[in-house]
Amino acid sequence: MVFEPPQRLTRALGETAPAGDDWLARLPEVAERAVTRRELTVERVQVPGGRSSLVVLVRRADGTPAVLKLAPPRARPGSERAALAHWAGLGAVQLLEADAEDAVEGVLLLERLHPDVSVRSLPEARALLEAAGTLRRLWVEPPADHVFETVAERTGRQAAAMRAGAAAAPETAPLVDAALTAREELLAAPPEQRLLHGTFRQSKVLAGERMPWLAVGPDPVVGESAFDLARLVRDRVEDLIATPSGPATTRRRIKRLAESLEVDQERLRGWTLFRAVESGVRALRVGRPKDGELLLEFAGWL
Repeated sequence: MVFEPPQRLTRALGETAPAGDDWLARLPEVAERAVTRRELTVERVQVPGGRSSLVVLVRRADGTPAVLKLAPPRARPGSERAALAHWAGLGAVQLLEADAEDAVEGVLLLERLHPDVSVRSLPEARALLEAAGTLRRLWVEPPADHVFETVAERTGRQAAAMRAGAAAAPETAPLVDAALTAREELLAAPPEQRLLHGTFRQSKVLAGERMPWLAVGPDPVVGESAFDLARLVRDRVEDLIATPSGPATTRRRIKRLAESLEVDQERLRGWTLFRAVESGVRALRVGRPKDGELLLEFAGWL
């Protein structure tokens, strides 16, 4: 089978690929090797798929359905593997196999969920409820000897890029300044250190068989719970922007999510501001002005 990467993946990786990166060119060969080594039967490549990995629906030699996921080094597949192993299927998709060659090539063999049925398909209020319940199960103590990136480290890298973005687009400077100030205040006294999903949103929660809903695609990080929840606040941002009640709805959403997951409301607001501005500035930098403008307008409400 020819493993042709979906256009969405090719476009997204092209925005962030470092000079000389040849992962996409090597992807068909790596996929073929992973399939052959495990004697997998390929059903289809998931389309449109994600923005950072190739997802292939397969069956194992005994007929069990599974998912073969292949990700480039910059997507940190090793970190994802370690987090999935630590969660052991509680709230997240289960890691089925892992060996040394997988670690080198960025390969994950995962439990098959229902790839076309996410929490986002539910009415908004129910979707937020189910997503929040899934997220709560993921917030556990990290392994004692963990090597996961911390929130301080990740947002430090992002802060440097945000400053550069504000220099290139001065109209974003006030929001960038506000977001960076919020970050400094939030990092001064974090209330807890938990293993976090890192990139959680409604589309990252899929229907399963073992449990009704399970999280996929983590980019794990260690820090406070409010950082993880902040990305969920702006889910369906295009719908929020399109309605006159968007700012009020956002404030209610922050209050409801903070109360339901016992997270400090002001800390949640601060991390929501930081993450929305970071995403907005990054979208502008890589040539997605519509996304960037939506996110920065949303951030302005905060």
